[in-house]
Order: sequence, then C-alpha cells, then structure tokens
Amino acid sequence: MTLSPLSPAGAPEHMRDRRKIDPTKGARLGDGLENDADRMEIGPTRLAYAEWEAAGLALPDLTAMREWRLKRLVEGVVARGYAGVLLFDPLNIRYATDSTNMQLWNTHNPFRAVLVCADGYMVIWDYKNAMFLSRINPLVREQRSGADLFYFDRGDKVDVAADAFSNEVRLLLASHAPGMTRLAVDKVMLHGLRALEAQGFEVVPGEELTEKARAVKGPDEILAMRCAVHACEAAMAEMEARTRAGVPLGDMSEDDVWAVLHAENIRRGGEWIETRLLSSGPRTNPWFQECGPRVVQQDEILAFDTDLVGPYGMCCDISRTWWIGEGKARPDMGAAMRLGAEHIAANMALLRPGVNIEDLSRACHPLPGRFQALKYGCMMHGVGLCDEWPLVAYPDQMVPGAFDYVLEPGMCLCVEALISPEGGDFSIKLEEQVVITETGFEQLSRYPLDWRLMEA
Repeated sequence: MTLSPLSPAGAPEHMRDRRKIDPTKGARLGDGLENDADRMEIGPTRLAYAEWEAAGLALPDLTAMREWRLKRLVEGVVARGYAGVLLFDPLNIRYATDSTNMQLWNTHNPFRAVLVCADGYMVIWDYKNAMFLSRINPLVREQRSGADLFYFDRGDKVDVAADAFSNEVRLLLASHAPGMTRLAVDKVMLHGLRALEAQGFEVVPGEELTEKARAVKGPDEILAMRCAVHACEAAMAEMEARTRAGVPLGDMSEDDVWAVLHAENIRRGGEWIETRLLSSGPRTNPWFQECGPRVVQQDEILAFDTDLVGPYGMCCDISRTWWIGEGKARPDMGAAMRLGAEHIAANMALLRPGVNIEDLSRACHPLPGRFQALKYGCMMHGVGLCDEWPLVAYPDQMVPGAFDYVLEPGMCLCVEALISPEGGDFSIKLEEQVVITETGFEQLSRYPLDWRLMEA
C-alpha cells in the first residue's frame, strides 16, 4: 500500500485515514485531482461533483488537458520560428501550467511569468513563498522567483530586477533553443521589455500565438467547459429562485441578486466573475450599467451577463433576461425578447467548421433600424478561460483582414443579442455558448428563456 508523507506525530498516514473530498472514491477523483480535502490545488467541490454525476456528465482528464495545452503552445512556437514564448498574462499562465496564484491581484501586480521554450521545456517564476503551487503539473520543469517587475514591489531598482530576470531568460533559451533570438511576449512591463531587448532578443507580440493556441479546445477542455456551464446554470437557477421569492418582499437590491450568483459559483469551485453586468427596470437601457443598490421592483425586467469563471477556470458567458412579477410584460418587451431569440438562433445556424469569420459577419441576421444604435459590441466572440479570440463583428463594424480566418472544430463561441431601443426604458440581453463540431455546432448553454417574456 502506498503511504502518504509522515503525519506531524511521525507515523505514516494511510490514504484511507486522510480527509477526502469524496469518501466514496479512491485516491484520485474522476478528473485526476487528488481526493484530498487538504490539497493545495483548487478545484470543483463535492457539490459540483454530485451535480455532474446526477446529470451524467463525463469529467475531464486533467493530465491529458494539460498535455494538450502545452502541445498547442509548443506547436505555435515552433511553427513561427520563435525561441519560446514568455507569458505574463495570468490567463495565459493558467493555460500553460493550470496553476493559479492570487489571480485578480496578479492582473494589476504582475509577479508571475512562464517561459515555454521551443523544445517544450517550461519554467515558471512565481511569488517566492508560493513556488509549490505549480508542482501539481509535472510539465512545469522549474519553479523560480523574480519576475515581479512593477514599481510597488521593486521601487527605484526595478531596472536591476529586470536585468537579472532577462539574463535568466537568455540562459534558459541558450540551452533550450540555441541560436534562436526571436522571443514572443504577451504582456510585459516596460523595464522588462527593454531588458529583454538588451539581452539581444527580438521581442515580438505573443498574443497572436497564445490566442490562436487557446482558440481550439481539446476534448478534455470541452468536457471541462460542459461541467462549468452546468455549474453556472445551477447557480443561475438558485439566483432566479431567490430573486422571484425575494423581490415581492420589497427590499432585494440588484447587488443582492448578483451576490447569489457569486456565492453559488464559489460553492461549486468556481473562481470569480469578470464584470458586474446585472441591471433592472430602466437601468437596463442603455446596457452596460453595472449592478448597484437599486431595489428590484415588481413587474419589471432584470437582465444579466454571467461573465463567470467557473470550475476548472472555464469561462461561462451566458446572458438572460427575466420578467420579475405577477403582472404581464408589455407587448414591446415580448416582441424584443422574441427578436433576440430569433437573432441568436439565425446566427448560430451559420456556424460550421470551415466557414470564414468575415463571411459570418456578412451573413448575420439583420436587426431592425431602431435597434441598431445600441446593438451589442460584437455578433459573437470566442470563449475559454475568459472571452477569447476570435471576435465576430457586425457587418458595419467589421475591419476587413482583421479576422480573415475560418472556424475549426473545437472552437467555442458565445453568440450575442442585445435588443435595446434607442431612448427606451428596457433592454433584452441574451447570449448562448456553443462549441464547433466536425459537422456544425453543439449548444452548451441550456438555461431556458423566460416564457413570461417569450409569450408577452
């Protein structure tokens, strides 16, 4: 029998004696995560696993998912003739390593970096007291520290730190991509850029590589996304139930409603929500007003966009509009709701592998003139660990050549509809999440549209 490390008392500890996430399972869960409630790695909760099992969902193989992601990055590096790709964006680091460390703080204090070399050798620079976090993934070959090149942390000696860091990068690439000097970098602080160039690197934009690598999901990423969408919609169901019960009491604010979605996401092992796009009544028009203290009233619209990073770090970007109250919605609201549903269905019907993204724009379902000015900012967009490449523009916003590519199997997209009359007192916001298959597409989001509006 395999023994775990020694307990504090010095005696060997058996797996059967450790606190498990699911006591009915063995040392590993179905996705490959360690069945240990004390593990360092974040992941789905017992609630999420139980809901997925009840729904008959297959779990991803996280080992295979991590291998797929590194392979995509290395193939991108080699195809472009780069020595490697140097990542500072927290979502790109998550993609490469499947490890997290204070993700939101890292977005504005970039202390982590990952180098993926042309031969597949991967090194992470992490917070000096947390380098163990990426050891969940044996594909990460080294853990270092010293990529924190921002003024708050380094003060007036940030240039010294940048020189030391860039020299480490040079030595690594001399070993793992000898003679190659083209280095892709996604996002870098100014001192870091100058230091890398001083080391003799030709620094090229890395976002093109990472966005295209991430755009095509492997089989296990799609399984992970299905699980995350199911968890998101379970959270939405709880939010809807609490809203319909709470609003008649007269003291449920938009923030109160939004807090339910946050809490239910976290309860299932989700991670954060990227925006606060929920509004009610007249605050739904114009769209993009974020939720606040307004008390939701009876007999009015409530609309939201989840923008939710759920279990496995997968983004669930689903929008719904609900009629809250016992009264009947106005006919113009019902007509707008049906138009939004029609708009999404018609645009989804265009999706298949091989179709050109610009042709999608040209063929899109037209909205009547009164809804053009306030229509959504794009027709569709990619989705994975967050909103991702590509963007499918409306025809009047399309820039020829910007997205002259074709859809491929494994791409995941969100299809948008914002039906918002200019100068009106309401908006209808809808959005569905799909994956491109070998023959067409599969709709991943299944949360029902509100019949109260569809039938108004």
